[in-house]
Order: sequence, then C-alpha cells, then structure tokens
Amino acid sequence: MTFRISEAAALLGVSADTVRRWVDAGRLRAERDEHGHRQVNGADLAAFARTQVESVDDGRSSARNRFRGIVTEVIRDAVMAQVEIAAGPFRVVSLMSRQAADELGLEPGVVAVAVIKSTNVVVEIPGHERVASHP
Repeated sequence: MTFRISEAAALLGVSADTVRRWVDAGRLRAERDEHGHRQVNGADLAAFARTQVESVDDGRSSARNRFRGIVTEVIRDAVMAQVEIAAGPFRVVSLMSRQAADELGLEPGVVAVAVIKSTNVVVEIPGHERVASHP
C-alpha cells in the first residue's frame, strides 16, 4: 500500500509541506508514480511514524497509550466531571469525579495527557466491514 503526500500528512498529523520537507531532507523515503507525484510506501511510513512518537512513558505505569493535548471543555456537576481533550486531530473524553478534576485544575486551555489502558481495543479499516478486536 502506498500513500500520497497529503494522506501521509493526515496520518502523521502534520501538513503536507512538512512531509515534503522530510522527503526532501531524506528523512522519509518517497518514490514518484507514473504522473510524477510522490508516494510513500506504507511500511516506510509506519517505520517513520514510530520514530516520531513522543515518548512520555516514565516507566512507572503499565499504560502505554498516551495522548498529549489541550483541555477544550470541562463540564462539572455535583459529583462528576466530563473532560474533553484535543490531542492532535483526536478527541479524547474522560469521565472522572469532580474532585479529581478540581484537584488537577482541569480547565479549557490546560495541557494534559490522556493515559488510556483499555481491556478492549477495536481496530477498524476504513471502507472494510471486517473488524478485529483483542480483549
């Protein structure tokens, strides 16, 4: 599978110009198709993406899914709080006690890390009906 520069950029969460600069600098390999458009091999893109992941793992948690972002909304009631974080192009929503949200000082504009440890991960491939999950 190959990806156009714009598709690679969307998957990496950067602009197409950034991907072009990486290709021009030799950091990411791309080849030209029959029309002269640059394309990135899927395996090469995956390997490159792995090197770009910011590691915030401090070694003191078994959770490995971490999304650094900015708090965009906090809805509190008497007992609970709903906290929304924009992490790149992703929206992460957490429900927690109001006390926890207050103690963390969660308000729109605060930088936070959503740490996710899931017992069920569903993997979907856009345009395909097949879904695989791992309990």
